[in-house]
Amino acid sequence: MEKRKTDLVVTGFIFNESNEILLIHHNKLNLWLPVGGHIEQNETPDEALLREIKEETNLDVEIVGKTDIPLEGNVKANLARPFHVNVHSVGDHDHCSLFYVCKKKEGSGLKINKELESFKWVPKGELGAEFIPADVGNLALKAFEEIE
Repeated sequence: MEKRKTDLVVTGFIFNESNEILLIHHNKLNLWLPVGGHIEQNETPDEALLREIKEETNLDVEIVGKTDIPLEGNVKANLARPFHVNVHSVGDHDHCSLFYVCKKKEGSGLKINKELESFKWVPKGELGAEFIPADVGNLALKAFEEIE
């Protein structure tokens, strides 16, 4: 069996002040998903996540899960801890995705880019809606556990 191409990506479940999760309708995949994208060369996962969120939604966010371990010795930065990691198909190849919880910063205005068709802020009680893929709903429930 031939090995499929696998890209390393980051995905952020973004919470607003009303404790709802942002889902975007991705044009290419025709699915409702959290915001995310590829990690570029010489970019940390945290940098990639902040960049992708800004490019796709214009939002400024705080990534939840940072450590308070001191920056000593050879350590240059402490990165956020993903709450989940999986490999999933995106059609002709796979994504190995690092999933994070993020909080929208106050005053940050949402404006989606041309990759996206629409967006919805989804409360926990609506995660079983038909338009939300089962895997996305399961991950979103886990993101709620992380933030509560």
